[in-house]
Amino acid sequence: MSAAPMTTVLVIGASGSIGQQVVAESLRAGYTTRALVRDPAHAALFPEGTQIIVGDPTHPETLAVALETVSGIVFTQGTYRDADADQANYRPTVAVLEALKAPARIALMTALGVTKPTVGHDWKRRAERLVRASGLPYTIVRPGWFDYNAPDEQRLVFRQGDTHWAGNPRDGAVSRQHIAQVLVASLTSDTAASKTFELVAEQGATQDQMEPLFAQLAADTALDGPQDRKNLPLDAEPQGFLDDLTAIRHRFTN
Repeated sequence: MSAAPMTTVLVIGASGSIGQQVVAESLRAGYTTRALVRDPAHAALFPEGTQIIVGDPTHPETLAVALETVSGIVFTQGTYRDADADQANYRPTVAVLEALKAPARIALMTALGVTKPTVGHDWKRRAERLVRASGLPYTIVRPGWFDYNAPDEQRLVFRQGDTHWAGNPRDGAVSRQHIAQVLVASLTSDTAASKTFELVAEQGATQDQMEPLFAQLAADTALDGPQDRKNLPLDAEPQGFLDDLTAIRHRFTN
């Protein structure tokens, strides 16, 4: 099945350093592009032509206008702080999936090392699981350290298995611009559908085409990415997450 035509893209976490790049990349690709922001003053962050939507990404009731007629949604929000990890890493995904009235293609950014148990990582991983369980077309991108790559490290590498757990740039790095390009490109790629991967850059020039990189990846077959460690068992998950998981499964797959 070919990917549906992409016309209108909503960026969640648009005012962040990756979100701003995604907005610009989406506009360059020719899409009607909406930036969801809590503060109207953040409109100044975006290029001319961006549709600014004021709303709270953790509250479904504020998202109706933002989600109207969208064909693609890019999630770029997140935090490494434990105190608000639930709100930043997970709640926007729940809220958008609850408020969405018609299917849309999802591009979810989490993080390299997301399967290494921490409070922040666990909530990112739960957001991944909700997206996979929704039955919507999606791609999940786990980028390395932002802009820690050397000037000659521009060759994109898509990895699977999430085996790099040092917790520093030795795990892999990639530019913010490349992260945005990959997220937006995944929205219209048949070969990127239902796939989860880590994104880093190594020595060499950027490839002209991303399709061969998407194509060589294994597709997801369960609630986790291929080769992910089985260290977040469902029977030990919070009841609130399990309730969300059941509701999202029923919402889009029945």
